[in-house]
Amino acid sequence: MNLQMQNIGHSYEDLQVLDGIDLHIDEGQIVCIVGPSGCGKSTLLRLIGGLEVADSGTVLMDGEPPESCLNPLTYVFQDFALLPWRTVEKNISLVLEDHPLSPAARATIIDDVLRRTHLSEFKDVFPRQLSGGMKQRVAIARALAVKPAVMLMDEPLSALDSQTRELLMEDLVDLWGRERFTAVYVTHNLSEAVRLGHRIVVLSRRPGRICEVVDIDTPLDQRDTANPELAQKVKILWQLLHDEARAADRELANV
Repeated sequence: MNLQMQNIGHSYEDLQVLDGIDLHIDEGQIVCIVGPSGCGKSTLLRLIGGLEVADSGTVLMDGEPPESCLNPLTYVFQDFALLPWRTVEKNISLVLEDHPLSPAARATIIDDVLRRTHLSEFKDVFPRQLSGGMKQRVAIARALAVKPAVMLMDEPLSALDSQTRELLMEDLVDLWGRERFTAVYVTHNLSEAVRLGHRIVVLSRRPGRICEVVDIDTPLDQRDTANPELAQKVKILWQLLHDEARAADRELANV
């Protein structure tokens, strides 16, 4: 299933945050959204997911979701959003409880996503016993449980230390290599975007407009941002963003 955004604009009262966004998300791609603080990255993700309705323009879903899909779109949040009184297994089962599944079918799905995210041995553990990286693995497993057509990922690694972030990026690359999932991935981290994105959409400062789309052709499993070619991509992104980020910083400071 592909996503098409056509002339998306959105405001909060008198504050315009997005203007004229035209973007196509191809099935099986990870598209990263980068831009200065306050430029509407997370707002765009909410509009795609239907949590908010755009003031203008449309979001279209082209094609049918997979036959086994329970939710066409699902979120992975920055703050994990786990229920502390539920075990890993029960946190994952939460997203299945409103679907007409037999207990056996639900158990099969949970066991499958635990295996795919390397969490099987932790299914009876509570979130307070897990590291930040392990908590985010649970959040990703929970998202996968509904077999989404598109995952909407809002800075999922930003709360993690650099070593844990590297491990989670390796896990996501491995998972994509096996499953070819589609994702819209918001991040402030340019190296992270180059490591994970097939396409990187650069937004201007508020109101966010697309000022560049950068394609990364190197296969995901062969990427190393220390590689000169990929390091150059990070440099290009920063050149695109530097003045916009400086101006955005001044604007936010005066709010």
